[in-house]
Amino acid sequence: MKLLEALATTPGIPGREHRMRELIRKHTKGLFDEIIEDAMGSLICVRHPRGKDGKKKDVRDATKVMLASHMDQIGFMVKHIDDKGFVRVVPVGGFDTRNLFARLVTICPDPREPKKDITGVMNPSGKPIHIATEEEKKKIPDVGDFTIDLGMSADKVKKKVKIGDMAVLKAPVTEVGDTVVSQCLDNRIACWLAIRAMEMVKETGHDCEIHCVFTVQEEVGLRGALTSAYAVKPDIGIGIDTTLCVDTPGVPDDLRTTKQGDGAALTCMDSSVINDYDLIEEFEAVAKKHKIKYQRSILARGGTDSGAIQRAAAGTRTLTFSCPTRYIHTVTEMIHKDDMHACRDLLAAWLAQVK
Repeated sequence: MKLLEALATTPGIPGREHRMRELIRKHTKGLFDEIIEDAMGSLICVRHPRGKDGKKKDVRDATKVMLASHMDQIGFMVKHIDDKGFVRVVPVGGFDTRNLFARLVTICPDPREPKKDITGVMNPSGKPIHIATEEEKKKIPDVGDFTIDLGMSADKVKKKVKIGDMAVLKAPVTEVGDTVVSQCLDNRIACWLAIRAMEMVKETGHDCEIHCVFTVQEEVGLRGALTSAYAVKPDIGIGIDTTLCVDTPGVPDDLRTTKQGDGAALTCMDSSVINDYDLIEEFEAVAKKHKIKYQRSILARGGTDSGAIQRAAAGTRTLTFSCPTRYIHTVTEMIHKDDMHACRDLLAAWLAQVK
C-alpha cells in the first residue's frame, strides 16, 4: 500500500505531471529496457520479450502491446489573486462543485519542488449559513465562485503564488474496511496496477513487447495517449482506468455500471470507444482459466485513453480495462482491495499469454 499512497498523494494535474514522472521512474527501476519521455511528458516504458530466466527473446515478430495509465489528476490552476490575498482558480478536469465545500487544498508554485507547496482552505464566496437567506442556501456555486484562503496577507500571497500555479485537493489515503479511499485514485490506481502487473510479468516471462505508457493530460481530452500511440504504433492498446461503481443507495441497478467486489471491469463501450470484441472474450477466457473475478461494463458517458489509442494512425485493437470505483472525482474515491488485486492479476496473466 505504500506505493499506492505515494502515487495518490503526489500532485500532478494535466500539464504539471513532473513529480509523478520522477516517482514512477523511481519505482520502476529494473522493470524496463528503456524509458522515453516524449515531447508532451508521457513516459513510454519499453520491456522486450523475455523468458522466465530473464533472457531476451527475438523481438522482430513480437506483438506490440501498449498499456496506457494516465498519471494526471483533476485539479485547478490559479487564475487571479485579489487585493485581499484570496486566490481564484479555474478547473483542469471535471468537478462536481457539491464536493468542493470546506476543503483543504495544496497550491504548488513549483511542480518539481514540494518544499514550496502551500496549504490553503477552499470555500465558496458569499455569506455563511448563519446569515444567508433560504434562497442563497440552495444555490450550488460554480468553480469560479470558490476562493482559496492561504491565511496570509495579499503581499505575501503574491510573492509566493503566480497565475498558472497548480492546485489540488488535499486528502490522505485511508483504508476503510476492505477498501482504499483517496482523492485521486482516478487514475493513480492504474499507475499502481501497471507497475504491479509488470513486476509479476517479470517473474513469469512474456512473448509480447510491452510499451507501458504513463500518459499525460487524459483528464482534458486524452491528449497524451494520442501522441504516444502515434509513437508506439501498437498492435493492441489497453487503456487502464477507473470506472463508475454506483452500486450505492439512490441509484437504480441498471445505472450502476459496475459492482464493488465483483472484480476487474472489461468495458464494452463508453463515449469515446467501442472496444474490440475478441479482446473482451480473450480477457474473459484468461480470467476463467485463472479463476479471477471479472465483470463486463458499459459507461454511458465519459471516455478513457482507449478512445485515443483506437483512432491513432491506422487504428488499433483496444480494450478499456477498468477498476470499479465509488464516488469518482471526489476526495473519497473508494476501491475494494479485491477489485484492485483482480485487476492486477488479470492484467499480468493476460500479458503473460499474449503471443
